[in-house]
Amino acid sequence: MRRLLPRSLLAVALLGIAWPLCVREDAGAWGFYGHKRINRMACFTLPPALFGFYKRHIDYLTDHAVDPDRRRYAVAAEAPRHYIDIDHYVQPGQDPFAEVPRTWDMAVKKFTEDTLQAYGIVPWHIQVEYARLVNAFQRGSVDRILYYSAELGHYVADAHVPLHTTENYNGQLTGQHGIHAFWESRIPELSADGYDHFTGRARYLDSPLDAAWTAVHASHQALDTVFTRERELQDRFPEDKKYVFEDRGRGSMRFYSQEFTRAYEESMAGLVERRMNAAIITLGSCWYSAWVDAGQPDLDRFEQKDVSDSLKAVLAAEEEQLKMAKEAAGRVEPE
Repeated sequence: MRRLLPRSLLAVALLGIAWPLCVREDAGAWGFYGHKRINRMACFTLPPALFGFYKRHIDYLTDHAVDPDRRRYAVAAEAPRHYIDIDHYVQPGQDPFAEVPRTWDMAVKKFTEDTLQAYGIVPWHIQVEYARLVNAFQRGSVDRILYYSAELGHYVADAHVPLHTTENYNGQLTGQHGIHAFWESRIPELSADGYDHFTGRARYLDSPLDAAWTAVHASHQALDTVFTRERELQDRFPEDKKYVFEDRGRGSMRFYSQEFTRAYEESMAGLVERRMNAAIITLGSCWYSAWVDAGQPDLDRFEQKDVSDSLKAVLAAEEEQLKMAKEAAGRVEPE
C-alpha cells in the first residue's frame, strides 16, 4: 500500500505537550526489538554529567522507543516522519543528494510541502525533535526531556535504515517483497545479542540536521548491498530452506529461516550491525548536544526524579482509548 498524503495531526494536549498515542506493539523500522536496543545502548555513550540521569530512566527510554510507530494507528501525519524516499526526486543514475536541498525552507521552495510530506521528511523531523529536546532541557522538565529523548531516538534510528531512503522500501519494485521486515527486524532479533555495541563516547554535533542527512546518505549508499545480496541468495537457496513457521501470538507465521537469515547477514559483512551502531552513537550525540545547547543544566538537581504520575496516567488512558484502532494511518509499515 502506498502512503497517503498527510492529514491534520491528532493530538492530546496535556501538561502543555502532545503526548504519544500508544496503541500496540507492532514492528516498525528496526522492529520492536531493534528500536528498544538502540535507545537503551545510546545511554552508555553519554558523559558522566548525563549518564546518571539517563541511566536512572533507561527503562522508560527503552519501553517508549517504539511510540512513534504505535502512533501511526491514529495520526496520518506520523508516517512521513519515519523515512525519505530520496530517489523519488531524480532519474536512475543521478545523485539525489545533489538535487534535494538540506534545509526545509529551500526544499519546500523547490518541491512544495505536499510533495515532501508525500515522500518523507525524516531528516527535517529529527531537527524538529532536537529543538524540542533543547527546550525541554532549558525548562528543566523531566517528563519532556524523557519524552523527546525517546522520540528523537526513534527517528534517528529510522534514518539509519537503508530501506527508509527509497521508494522501493519493501522490495515491491524489484520482486523482493518482504525484504523490509527481513532486514530490520528478523536479522536483529536473531543476531543482535552477539553485536559489539561499543561505539565510543557521544560527541557534540555542530549541526544535528547535517548529522541526520549524513545518516540518510550512508543508509542510501548501502541499498545496492541490501538488494543485491538478497537477490543472490534467493537464486541460490532451495525453497524448502528459505522459510520456517514459528508460533507468534494467535497463530503460526512464516519467517525466513535462521540459515537463510545468517547467510544474508554474512554476505553483507556486518552491515546491519554497523547501521545499528551508527544509530546508537548518533543518538547519544544528539542527546548530549541538546544538553550542551540548553546551557548544560545540572540534571541531578531536578526535583522530579521520575516521570510524573500525570504522564503515566495519560499514557495509560491513551492506550486504552486507542486499542480499537485497526489500521495504520498513511503508509502501512511492512512487518
